[in-house]
Amino acid sequence: MGNGVVRWRGHRVHVTEIGEGDPLLLVAGLGCNTQMWAPFIKHFPHRRIIRFDAPGTGESSTPMYPVPVASLSDLAAEVLDSCDAPWADVIGFSYGGAIAQQLAYEHPDRIRRLVLASTTCGVGAAPGSLAALTVLGTPVRYYSPTYFDRTAGASYGGMTERDAPTRHRMMQVRRQHPPSPYGYTMQLLGAIGWSSWPFLSQIPHETLVICGDDDPLIPIQNAEMLARHIPHARLEIVEHGGHLLLWDDADHLGRRISRFVNAAHSTNRTSRHNGNGASHGNGNGASRHNGHGARA
Repeated sequence: MGNGVVRWRGHRVHVTEIGEGDPLLLVAGLGCNTQMWAPFIKHFPHRRIIRFDAPGTGESSTPMYPVPVASLSDLAAEVLDSCDAPWADVIGFSYGGAIAQQLAYEHPDRIRRLVLASTTCGVGAAPGSLAALTVLGTPVRYYSPTYFDRTAGASYGGMTERDAPTRHRMMQVRRQHPPSPYGYTMQLLGAIGWSSWPFLSQIPHETLVICGDDDPLIPIQNAEMLARHIPHARLEIVEHGGHLLLWDDADHLGRRISRFVNAAHSTNRTSRHNGNGASHGNGNGASRHNGHGARA
């Protein structure tokens, strides 16, 4: 497909597809665009990588009204259809993790393995710091390098806070296709009231829940809760990792996550969807080491 457009419920959705192999669907966070995945996807050379810009972001059209998370999971399924992919391994990051959870519940046969990175259950989650949430309320960080540089530490932590060249690189790609203020607001409003809490125990897939221990926006309690309630989940906590760990530490996280999703190649997909997936760790699906999950 390369770069293309999917028409969905009146929206024009920008979709990219590169590579060959088993399909891997990447679902990005609030205000993010497909190009921001570039450093991460280098670690999946033998996969067919599918990405899309949610309405109001990147090169997709701006919606007149908020598009709820539940509807965005239908969009993700439509994107897979447009790429002739009956199923995919799915990586959901931050806001995209909410969409991935909903997709796993509403369309379980479309997912083989699931990765939830730096994300929450929505309503019922442990809140981030006030400083981080304040920055999240506006897309100014996508437009102003000075503002991004000044607020990145309090908002994202991790490598983005510690390393100035990383901040500069991330700011450059953010400015290429920033969300419009209205589109960004519609995306924020689309998450109001959403929660995966009622259906987490019904997600049947082998799931990797991964987060950093230096994430001011989404504290690690949220990852612990997801891993505790998704039956076949394992938890990994990345030492010194921040909210943007998939992108600001792509070499480390790319290798780490590729091991998980590629491990499914030698396993029959059918077992993932009939409740017989392998449980890990302490009997409720969460892999624990010293009470804190796997660390690296």
